[in-house]
Amino acid sequence: MLTLRPSGPTEDISSLAAAGRPVLLATLDVPFAEDATAFAVDSAVETGQPLVVVNAVEVLPVHSTFLGYGYVERPDLQDDLRKPADLARSLAVRVERLRVCSPHPIAALLELVAERNPGVLVFGPEPSRLKPRTYRRAAKKIREGTTCLVWVA
Repeated sequence: MLTLRPSGPTEDISSLAAAGRPVLLATLDVPFAEDATAFAVDSAVETGQPLVVVNAVEVLPVHSTFLGYGYVERPDLQDDLRKPADLARSLAVRVERLRVCSPHPIAALLELVAERNPGVLVFGPEPSRLKPRTYRRAAKKIREGTTCLVWVA
């Protein structure tokens, strides 16, 4: 009996993973959900790709914002936002932390996603820390506005 076998790639494709697409973990100026942190860090470890931790913050376009005073850091929040990065670093994953300040944080986050072209976007704000409607609308915009895989907490 004669069967057809699909021909596989003839060149070494192991270097494609090395070029890589990072794992992007994003929140909206609230702490990360634990399951989102675990998923993002596990994904970065298993794929050997860097982790980009993003805090998208809404700042209003007022005079002080243009002078660089639009965002006031809260030490307790900064500790919570640092935890995923510290965990990933302890597992030998390259980490980059970013804060995106914009009057339209979801649009700015989607622009960053388009620039970085991640393999997976983990949208992981703690749902109980946002208004339910805000969370649903943000998750919907993110699902509709990206071409990569999206994991929502």
